[in-house]
Amino acid sequence: MPKKTIADADVAGKRVLMRVDFNVPLQDGKISDDRRIRMAMPSITSVLDGGGSLVLMSHLGRPKGIGPEPAFSLEPAADRLGELLKMEVLFASDTIGEDARIKALSLQPGQVLVLENLRFSKAEKKGDADFAQTLAGFGDLYCNDAFGTCHREHASMVAVPNAMKAAGKSVVCGFLVEKEIKYLTDTISTPERPFVAILGGAKVSDKITVIENLLKICDKVLVGGAMAYTFFLAQGKQVGNSLVEKDRVEMAKRILELGGDKLVLPIDTHCGDAFSGDCNKQIVTGDIPDGYEGLDIGPKSIELFCDAVKDAKTVVWNGPMGVFEMPPFDAGTQAVAQAIADASGGGATSIIGGGDSAAAVEQLGFADKVSHVSTGGGASLEMLEGKKFASVELLDEK
Repeated sequence: MPKKTIADADVAGKRVLMRVDFNVPLQDGKISDDRRIRMAMPSITSVLDGGGSLVLMSHLGRPKGIGPEPAFSLEPAADRLGELLKMEVLFASDTIGEDARIKALSLQPGQVLVLENLRFSKAEKKGDADFAQTLAGFGDLYCNDAFGTCHREHASMVAVPNAMKAAGKSVVCGFLVEKEIKYLTDTISTPERPFVAILGGAKVSDKITVIENLLKICDKVLVGGAMAYTFFLAQGKQVGNSLVEKDRVEMAKRILELGGDKLVLPIDTHCGDAFSGDCNKQIVTGDIPDGYEGLDIGPKSIELFCDAVKDAKTVVWNGPMGVFEMPPFDAGTQAVAQAIADASGGGATSIIGGGDSAAAVEQLGFADKVSHVSTGGGASLEMLEGKKFASVELLDEK
């Protein structure tokens, strides 16, 4: 059943307690990338346009959880939101203390309040009931628009909405979470075929459950990045100095058997004799020689992968094909990104997982040429594993 969104809620004259993801990068107290704040804008403006007020709560960074740490304050995020909204945004110097309570309960329609970092208290990560009950009292209804933390059962994600539901209040999602559910759950559960998944990155262990789940539902699963070298080892190939997980070789053998023809590995490798763009390089088919390490998929693999993507109607991509930050070992990632953009232009649905693959499509200029770039690295991976999230399951159904 689809979940109710903020568009389904009557917000006129009501305080909306909204969990957002303002976990933005800070340098010397300045925001270096405000994308996460901008992504929350549609849900925020929807409430303001509907005559409601907003209490926004978020985490930022990894504070110790024993009190305020200025380096992780959300005040710069509140200031940036005010600039984007072209209005004053109030800021509470605490999360559930006196300042937060007075400001939250005296909000007028059209006003916005940002609470201080949730993780300044260990109660957030613990899912503490008393902490959640206090936060729940700040709003007339709850909205979850923080997909990046949907896989966490923290107080603001689960205990707060449960407390509000128990009090008869509405519990809905924002437009960002709605979009993530649509692509990462609905599209994948009923994909147009051929359905192709491309997985990269460093470690097989990070994505083993994702591979197993996708092999059940995809027509092809392409594997690149350093994780491919653990599969090479499982096939009995030499991998030189390549990054491998020797303790995962037996697991890789099992996946190779499970995958059969569906699982597609690189057929050549772009190698270097040092982790550097100006090292000695060679393209290798078969064994990687001693003194060399695999740093990208080779040209034949690029052609093989791009041909698979070209015919796809649904594409999921999570993880780069090589060291995309270091030319010329960015060629595989660039080519795959281009192929996905081209397939999208031809009508395919393309979903880019969070983390490095999201950074790669942004960096390469393809973010607006694919169907969806996920905002949550860990959350998108867990959804691709087929996991259910308590924070999503508890939302009101349409």
